Amino acid sequence: MDVHERITINPAVRFGKPCVRGTRLTVGDVLGYLASGMKENELLEDFPQLTHDDVLACLAYAADRERLLISLTTAA
Repeated sequence: MDVHERITINPAVRFGKPCVRGTRLTVGDVLGYLASGMKENELLEDFPQLTHDDVLACLAYAADRERLLISLTTAA
């Protein structure tokens, strides 16, 4: 899966935060709902514009960002 096909950054949308393509839902919104205990099927019911692959893309985006942060801090 190409995360960048599903996660977009546009300075004019949500102050440039990474969003699920075609929506105003940020990666942080999706992760926050999941972290608060919301099940994926509940999330998909509440936000019908999302798909299972969108949720996976949010998780992959966060994992990539975490790896990048770790590599940047260990390189310093």
